[in-house]
Amino acid sequence: MSRIVYFDCASGASGDMLLGAVVDLGLPIDRLREELAKLPLPGYRLEARGVTRSGLLATKVDVVAEGPSPAHRHLRHILELLEASDLEAEVKGRSAALFRRLAEAEAAVHGTTVENVHFHEVGAVDSIVDIVGVAAGLAILGVERLEASPLPMGSGYVETAHGRLPVPAPAVVELARGVPTRECPEPGELVTPTGAAILVTLAARFGPMPPMVVEAVGYGAGARQGERVPNLLRVVIGRPVAAADAAEADEVWQLEANIDDASGETLGAAAQALFAAGALDVWLTPVTMKKGRPGVVLGCLADDAALEAVEAAVFRGTTTFGLRRWRVRRTKLAREHREVPTPFGPVRIKVGWRGGRIVTAMPEYEDCLRLAEARGLAFREVWEAARSAWASRAPREGGAGE
Repeated sequence: MSRIVYFDCASGASGDMLLGAVVDLGLPIDRLREELAKLPLPGYRLEARGVTRSGLLATKVDVVAEGPSPAHRHLRHILELLEASDLEAEVKGRSAALFRRLAEAEAAVHGTTVENVHFHEVGAVDSIVDIVGVAAGLAILGVERLEASPLPMGSGYVETAHGRLPVPAPAVVELARGVPTRECPEPGELVTPTGAAILVTLAARFGPMPPMVVEAVGYGAGARQGERVPNLLRVVIGRPVAAADAAEADEVWQLEANIDDASGETLGAAAQALFAAGALDVWLTPVTMKKGRPGVVLGCLADDAALEAVEAAVFRGTTTFGLRRWRVRRTKLAREHREVPTPFGPVRIKVGWRGGRIVTAMPEYEDCLRLAEARGLAFREVWEAARSAWASRAPREGGAGE
């Protein structure tokens, strides 16, 4: 059965943290050394040791240089190194993809081409070993799918070969395009370019931990000592849970604003504008506000991609001077659509699954409305016909119609 690995980047992600987590997960260090020996890269030794951070035992992997290393490398130098190795084709391809992704980010930041990018920190022996080591380790462990938590962004400045740069480093911001990020109270550089490149390139999804049967857990330690949270990265490996046996889960933003000086027309228009901006759901709750005035709480849900647009729509479409927002976790039934025939035409039924059986099924509103309007019928006539059609076939579909 396929295996899935989830990287929980609670306090950041760097090359050594990722490699340490993979080793702590159960990858023998001697097996990793044996694999890395296939890479014609002399001048280092690989060490692994147990460390304790905030009472948690973790693995710290160090790449110790034993000789001079080139001041910098171009992408072609690293690709030639990989091509000349005896690594498995899968590991070569995965490693090359990681370095190309890094080169593209660096080129975009510095206004140059991929071919002319100078790898400084990332071209050093330790970063090469971290990247190839993670790629090789995942292959040895038989990982077929990788997922990760949103990336925590730090604050402050970091010293690089290009001078003092703001955190997150420009290359990290470039790599994080289209990837969920989050705030973290820990100051400093939490996600390095190497860590970002590995996760952004290999992760199929960023979000909460997926449903799985957990087989092993590992912790990788970084070099930095955390001030507020331990400098650890957790990795969990296991077997995916079949979709029919698990409820789906995700995390979204819940936004609310108290409003006592807007007309019903304004609020109705604002609700429609929020849906148009990407809100997943919108609601209005009557409340009594200060000085006994009647008002409403405008609430909505939005995912990371739509958050900024939905916030803008709230301020643009209402009279509020502020809003509240927080992360909420949703548990959802696994769902699919089935079509049933009715005397008025076919109607889709939204079917919800949990634990391998159907637990709810409802006719799609838009289908019923379209048929009712086309035939001059009351909406409830079409809706009840669809419910009846589903009820007659529900026993054959593997669950209840309710």
